[in-house]
Formats: sequence, C-alpha cells, structure tokens
Amino acid sequence: MTIRVLLVDDQPLLRTGFRMILEAESDLVVVGEAGDGQQALDQVRALQPDVVLMDIRMPRMDGVEATRRIAGPDRDGPAKVLVLTTFDLDEYVVEALRAGASGFLLKDVPAEELVQAIRVVADGAAMLAPSVTRRLLDMYATKLPSGDETPPQALTVLTEREVEVLRLVARGLSNAEIAAELFVSETTVKTHVGHVLTKLQLRDRVQAAVYAYESGLVRPGAL
Repeated sequence: MTIRVLLVDDQPLLRTGFRMILEAESDLVVVGEAGDGQQALDQVRALQPDVVLMDIRMPRMDGVEATRRIAGPDRDGPAKVLVLTTFDLDEYVVEALRAGASGFLLKDVPAEELVQAIRVVADGAAMLAPSVTRRLLDMYATKLPSGDETPPQALTVLTEREVEVLRLVARGLSNAEIAAELFVSETTVKTHVGHVLTKLQLRDRVQAAVYAYESGLVRPGAL
C-alpha cells in the first residue's frame, strides 16, 4: 500500500528536505505541499492524503487550527495528522493533540524514525514521542494530585489491569514494552488498550495519554 503524504511547513527548504527523505521510500509518496494552515485545508480536500506532516507555527492559520479542521470531530476525510515542531516545549503541542493530531515529533528526528512514524500513523495507530509525555507532565505538574486522592470517577469503569495499562501508555511505552513490563503477550496488551479507549470514549493512545495526565492518574515522578 502506498501512503500519500502532504507536507505542511512555512519553510520551503524544510519541505524539500522532508520530501527527499520520504520519496526515497518505496511505500511513501509526497502528493503535495502547503506553506500555511489554510493552504493545507485546500490541499487536503483536493489531494486526499493519508497523512499530513503538520508544522505548528505558520502564518494565516497555525497548525493547531488546521489540525482541528482536518482531524477533529467534524473532519471531512480520513487524513491523519502528524505534528512536527522545532521546540519540544512548544506551548501548542498539547493543543494540537487535543485538536486531533495522531502524533508529535521534533523536526530533528532521525529520518528512519520519521518514516516509521508516518507508517504507524497511516496504519491507524498513534505516535507519541517520549518528549511529549514529558511535556504533558511539565504542563500538569502544578495541577496534579498528591496520589492520596480517590481516582477519578470515570476510571471506575476500568479494571485494575486496564488502569495499569493506561498508566504505561501515558509513559509512552509501546505495546511490546507494556507486554514486557506486565509479563503478558502483545495481543493481550492490544486487547486491554482497546478496552481502555472504548470505555473512556477516546480516539487513540495520544488522547489516552492526555486523559491520564489531566485526570491525575499519572503524577510527577511517574516516568
């Protein structure tokens, strides 16, 4: 299967660099480029990409709003958004994830990791870089409970094992890493993750991680 990719960045040289990396792969094809969020919306409608590599800070319309319109609840098509930014402490990263992005990476990510992230996102999963879990932790550190409080009422729908899996997802662990941590099979982990997403009405692992921090399930020092 060929994965159709749209590049969105206000710096032409960066788009050229990404294009060279992606077009070296037999299963990836760059179908278009955009220099701002508004152009991205137009290109998504016209070109129907599978994955949009989205910069955050751009003129006219930033990447957060563009992501919300492309991948949010009222989206028109199946395009997934993978956010790329220069700064791992970008204040808009969490907003982009809330808006519907399926993942977050830094622009200096190694080429092989960028390619793999596109494949993961295109396959319907989420790409949660370790740095974004740290960003979430930093953002909510002053709001998180001490640990003595009763878990949020919404979490009572989960089994103890599902809560444990949610904590590990929030730490950015893959299914294989969670399986090793809990001494179970990857298939079992996938089943638990699926139950967590369904019960909490979450779209993917990224939303699950955000939920874990916002609910207070994951606390400072948990990573």
